[in-house]
Amino acid sequence: MNEDNYIMFAIKHYENPQAVTQEDFLEDMKRFKYIKRLLKKYNKTGILKSHLLINHFIILYNVFEDAATPLLFYKIDRELWGVLKSFMMFLGKVPEYPKSVIHDIHPDVDCLLELQNI
Repeated sequence: MNEDNYIMFAIKHYENPQAVTQEDFLEDMKRFKYIKRLLKKYNKTGILKSHLLINHFIILYNVFEDAATPLLFYKIDRELWGVLKSFMMFLGKVPEYPKSVIHDIHPDVDCLLELQNI
């Protein structure tokens, strides 16, 4: 995935029956930016807004289904992938097959502990 084709990939996999305009699609695409911002804040300050992040992840997986996973890894910086994987594990969204780079990422232990306490 690259800058030229990720939007086409997202459009192809977008399944939101309530979205009727391009603005609806773009609003859902902004959730990637919100997640990235919240994960960066956690990485910098240790403050994890887990409920808000879970809500964003659930909405993304509802409207993009399994295509949300490659979109997330494309849009989120590599240094945040451990925290991202922690949320995916919590939500049961780490695909078993095919084996990929996702399986080599170590989850953020502190994030997992906080998620388990919800």
